[in-house]
Amino acid sequence: MDNRQALGSWLSGPRAAAEQAGVDFGYRGQQLGLPEEGPGSIARPGARLGALAVDWGLCSVIAYGLITQSYGQTSQNWALLILFVMLALTVGTVGATPGKLLFRLRVVSVAGGRLSLPRAVLRAAL
Repeated sequence: MDNRQALGSWLSGPRAAAEQAGVDFGYRGQQLGLPEEGPGSIARPGARLGALAVDWGLCSVIAYGLITQSYGQTSQNWALLILFVMLALTVGTVGATPGKLLFRLRVVSVAGGRLSLPRAVLRAAL
């Protein structure tokens, strides 16, 4: 092994080195019995971050427009509280936040149904 291969495996991480050695990790969600793509599959990180950005933006606008009338630390603190309430209520009742609905994502329990309200509150707190 020359220095470039050693450096490349170090930069790629242990998973890439194991895959290069022939280990098959499968796809995300395979251990849960979920499909690789399409409805019911695990969402990609970009879609999750996009949904969170939409939800945070919505909560910031609500905090700015209805509560503080200024954009500063107080507004962002209110936005965080509004985000917590929105996450708990919308995931506990509808199964998705407005951002998740926009990106066509939903939150389901391991059993396949909607989360209960106490579990949605715990999920929002974490």
